[in-house]
Formats: sequence, C-alpha cells, structure tokens
Amino acid sequence: MWKKQILKMQTYKRGKSINEAAERSKTDLLIKLNSNENPYGYSNKVKDLLTERQIPLNIYPEGNVGHLRKSLASLYNMNETEFIFSNGTDELIQMISRTLLEPGKNTVMASQTFSQYKNNSIIDGAEIREVELLNGTHDLEKMITKIDQNTAVVWVCNPNNPTGTFIPENKIREFMQKIPSHVLVVLDEAYFEYINQAYHSIDLINDFANLIIMRTFSKIYGLASLRIGYGIASHHIIQHLESIRLPFTNNQYGQHAASLALEDQAFIESSRLKNVIEREKYYTFCSENNLHCFPSETNFILVDLQCDIERLEAFLESSGIILRSGTGLGFPTSIRITIGLEEQNIKVREKILEFMQNHHQN
Repeated sequence: MWKKQILKMQTYKRGKSINEAAERSKTDLLIKLNSNENPYGYSNKVKDLLTERQIPLNIYPEGNVGHLRKSLASLYNMNETEFIFSNGTDELIQMISRTLLEPGKNTVMASQTFSQYKNNSIIDGAEIREVELLNGTHDLEKMITKIDQNTAVVWVCNPNNPTGTFIPENKIREFMQKIPSHVLVVLDEAYFEYINQAYHSIDLINDFANLIIMRTFSKIYGLASLRIGYGIASHHIIQHLESIRLPFTNNQYGQHAASLALEDQAFIESSRLKNVIEREKYYTFCSENNLHCFPSETNFILVDLQCDIERLEAFLESSGIILRSGTGLGFPTSIRITIGLEEQNIKVREKILEFMQNHHQN
C-alpha cells in the first residue's frame, strides 16, 4: 500500500558515472564534470589515512562522531552540542523533512533549486510552495509572502544549485528578521568554501534560534564518496533532529578523513583560488560568444546555449565529456559545467564551440 504521493515521483536523476559514460563514448579519455566534485582530489593528509591506516571493519563506527565534532566546534568557535552529522547533506534534508513536515503543513522553496527539498517534502505529504528565481537567485521578499501559520520549513540554497548565485550575508539577516519564530529556515551551504567574498553566516546562529546551516565534505574537501554532511544550529534544534538520526550514520573512514581534511586548510584555499581563475575563463568564453551565464560563487557555472541540450549532451559524450543537462534542473536550454582542471576546461570550451558552430550551420 504505497503512499499515494510517491506513485507520481520520478527517481532522482544523478549525473552519469564514468562507467555509464564509457559505454557511449568513442574515447577512453573521459572528462567527468557533471557532479561538482573537486577536480584536485583531496588533501594528502587523507591519502595517508587511506593508504597507511587500517580501521577495523568489523567494529561499528563512532556514533557520536566525537573527534570530528570537536574539530568543527573548534574551527567555528561553537559548542559541540550545536552540530549534527549525516550521510551527506541529503540525509540531513531527509531528517529535517521527517521531523517537521506532514499533511496540513507547508514548506517554501525556490522553484529552481536543489531537488531533494521538494522530493522529501512530497514524501512527507506537505504542501509545497515554490517561488520563481529572480535573476537566477532566490526572491526572498516573495518567499516571505508565502509563509503562514502552517509553514514549517523554508529552504534557501546559498549559493544556489544549479545557478551558482549568491545571497550576501546582510540580505540573509534581513530575511531572517522577517521569518516567524515557528518556521525553521534551512540554509544549505554545500558550496560555502568556494565563496569568494566576505560571508560569516555562522554568526546568524547566535541571533536566530530557528536557523540551521548545512555544510558538507563532498565538495571542496573532495570526500564525496565518504558521505560526510553536517548541520549547525541551536542545541534545541539539534536535539529534535538527533531523536531520529540513525545510530551509525557516518562510517569510520569518513570521520577520520574529514577530521584530517580540516587540518589542511592550505589545500582548501588552493582549490578555491584555482577555481576562481578557471571560472573567470568561462566568463570570458561566454562573453565572447554571446552566451548567458549567471555569476557563480561555486565550482560550477550554468551556461545557456539556446539549443537542443540532449543533442549537445550526446555530442559531448561521444567526445568523452560528461556535463549536466539543465533539462532536469529547470533550465532546458542550459548546461551545468563543473569547473575542472585547466586542460579539461579548455577541451570543454573547444567542444562546445565546435557544437555551436555545427548547430548554427545546420
């Protein structure tokens, strides 16, 4: 007796894996830039852990994530009780939805943002109130107008996926000041470390008891396969979420790797700066070819090519390049490009230009 709401749901469309792409590609040299992973890998400190340290696999991992909890609390100057850990932020989104959403409640989000907010809200039977993006970013003022006494959760992805657009700290603060205290605001900051301007959203936790910030080790830290996400909020919010958290949600390798990765902030800064340099080259490319792209504060860029994106995808895959179609992201004529290594980015731009020229001739 399946829930009625899930019968019309579609399976989450993941970015193609290397193996899936290899089946369609005419080359062995594959460039995977469709899931916003860090092309520079991860810290050498983590490499040492994976190659030299043996963690007993027959022993359950540390349920409290104690060492990583202490490291993050020290980094952010927060209390250890103000953190919760999850199997990637996907699980934390699920936990928030399970604890707050149900039939009779509603939730507010952007119409073109990370799909897991909506998917989990559907599963839990809540009314979904979507607000169109304004110039590629959240229309915070209009989102406020959608809130009423039955609103339980408001989702804000900052920077936003898939547009990469960013809301400054002062705008977030103004927004929070207008949110009723019974509404939980989820500030999803999966790409926080890529932001190239002053931004101290952690300070908002002390001022707003109805805010939770989500971050991850899957992006700039390069630990996507180890699935370590976390939330930062008041002890009151964390307590309620902990009540439904699975006992051993973070594996031991992931916990150790994340703790070591935190110690190597030089790697994080290097990755961020390289990303800025390569991102600028995409801006230049778009400008020179009259292509629209949103200003991004992430390691990806959404480019509107005004063409048949499925044909473009097929053309690129035949050349060994995997990007993310905007079709399932709310931008059917756009492509989302993870910013890769310099040589990868050159190849991507060359092939997109080749397709555009052929497409125009046809």
